[in-house]
Amino acid sequence: MTSSKTRVILVGIGGATCSGKTTLAKHLRRILPNSVIIHQDDFTPPQNKVPIHPVHQVQDWDAPGGAIEWHRLIQFLNNVKETGVIPPDHRSHDHLNEQKQVSLSDSVSNKWHAEFERLTKETEINGGKIIWGLVDGFLLYWHPDIIKQLDVRIFLRFPHDVLKRRRHDRHGYHTAVQSDPEGTLWRDPPMYWEHIVWPAYLEAHRDAFVDGDVESGVPNQKVQGLLLINGLEIGMDETVERSCAALRSKLQDN
Repeated sequence: MTSSKTRVILVGIGGATCSGKTTLAKHLRRILPNSVIIHQDDFTPPQNKVPIHPVHQVQDWDAPGGAIEWHRLIQFLNNVKETGVIPPDHRSHDHLNEQKQVSLSDSVSNKWHAEFERLTKETEINGGKIIWGLVDGFLLYWHPDIIKQLDVRIFLRFPHDVLKRRRHDRHGYHTAVQSDPEGTLWRDPPMYWEHIVWPAYLEAHRDAFVDGDVESGVPNQKVQGLLLINGLEIGMDETVERSCAALRSKLQDN
């Protein structure tokens, strides 16, 4: 159990595949003292348990109901909240995946790192401790029990054509690692984006937007306090600025 003066703040970073979730999480990890990244993708089922799409007859890694082993992720986040640590036997395959680098200016990085160092020291002077858990995933805002766990909720939105191009440029994804530290390399079959990925993204998120308008609508109250960032309108510097401002605000809530 965490001590009464240890505060674990879980930060959700959601959005479609290829929307820059992990890139943002890694920038924030470098800025925030005592921070770790928790990848939702580490909680996918083993390949032999991934459901088959009933129409297109291919494995469906994107449908909200079957793409994630929700009970494992919920318990994992509960444990992190209670203990303040990532379990020592947890393994991630994220380092195996191709990463497109989106740079962050030193001025923004240094400014916010100094600010959170200051806030951390203030907390420690008063006998407390802050631990940040950066939870990134493409289905974070589908399951209500996951939403409840997240203290800050960020959503990165990009247009359909940008996401499609980025997805097609990727060489594949390393999947579940319960028994194999190297995971399994998944490559999209033909028309997988059109038939599976994009429809599943809309399905998973329409309940979080007014009139179900995932592409251009505003958030409703399903995900309270959702910070919506339209990534095509601003660069990484401004994305980090807005995210860090939200984190600071949450930290100062008492």
